[in-house]
Amino acid sequence: MLVGTVIGNVWATRKNDGLNGCKLMVVEPYEYKNHASTYPVVAVDTIGAGIGETVLVVSGSSARLTIGDGQSPIDHVIVGIVDKIDLPE
Repeated sequence: MLVGTVIGNVWATRKNDGLNGCKLMVVEPYEYKNHASTYPVVAVDTIGAGIGETVLVVSGSSARLTIGDGQSPIDHVIVGIVDKIDLPE
């Protein structure tokens, strides 16, 4: 699971049938202290997140199971909107 910020939308008029009806968002992973963040990921939005919001993202088989069929070509899914993060200084 990762925490990140939604930085954009993805529109694809032609895509795999398993992605029909899915809203796709670009998420920039959160960077904490000297932990290097990874590259932005495209995630299916299941909860109505918007640009600028901090979100929780699951990946891999957990992401596919969140959508329901387990067979869709999905690597990342937004499963929560973060209200607050408390981290030690």
